Order: sequence, then structure tokens, then C-alpha cells
Amino acid sequence: MSDQARLTNARLRTPRAAAVAGILFSVLLFVVFGLMRLSVPGDPFEPGAWLESGLPYVTIVMNLVPFAGVAFLWFVGVLRDRLGGREDQFFATVFLGSGLLLLAMLFAAAAVVGAIIIAFHAASYYLNWSLLVFPF
Repeated sequence: MSDQARLTNARLRTPRAAAVAGILFSVLLFVVFGLMRLSVPGDPFEPGAWLESGLPYVTIVMNLVPFAGVAFLWFVGVLRDRLGGREDQFFATVFLGSGLLLLAMLFAAAAVVGAIIIAFHAASYYLNWSLLVFPF
């Protein structure tokens, strides 16, 4: 294979990789949000019901979030590689910073939800008792 053919083949793989990563991130994020919505009850005044009934959905969501984050990082990396020298430095900084902030918030939210679920299942008796003693 000649050098020109290899270079052309490499250029064709990069946009395809970005498209796959972007679509994978979108699908995973929609699945994560959809499953989280299914696990939360319709009545917001029902204390702790979603922690018991929606546990399988939340467990799946907690395992999908890192894969969505990796797909997003892959998408951002391929897109920045594709833009290369044509990218404005200010735009590149804002793009990278907002992408990292999105991932940090996504991972922090997943960690908070995971911590709530682990705390509830580890000490559900004590948490239910504390609601009776301190009903605020």
C-alpha cells in the first residue's frame, strides 16, 4: 500500500470514529436519563420509595455512566484532532473546558446518587427510624 493510500485511509477513519463516539455518547446518555426517570416515583412526597423499587435501574445507570464519559472524551479528542491547526485557541480552550466540566458534573451526580443508594441499603433501618424521630 502506498503512503498516499495509507494517509487517505487514516483521514477517512477519523470522522467515522468521531461519529461513532458522538452517537454512542448520545445513546448512553439518553439511556442513563431514561432509566433514572423510570426509577424515580411520580409522587415526590413519597420518602425513600424509589430507593427500594428502582434499584435495578439505578445499578445499571451507575455502570453506564463511565462508558458514556469515555465515549464523550473520545468524541472530543477526535473532533479536536480533526480540527487541528484551524481551531481558534480561545474556542479550543472553551470547548475543552466545557467538555471536562460536563463530565465532572456527570460523574459527581452519579457519585451522589450512588452514595445515597449505598447509604440507604447499608442502614435502611436506621434511616427509616430517623424519619420517625425527626420528621422534617
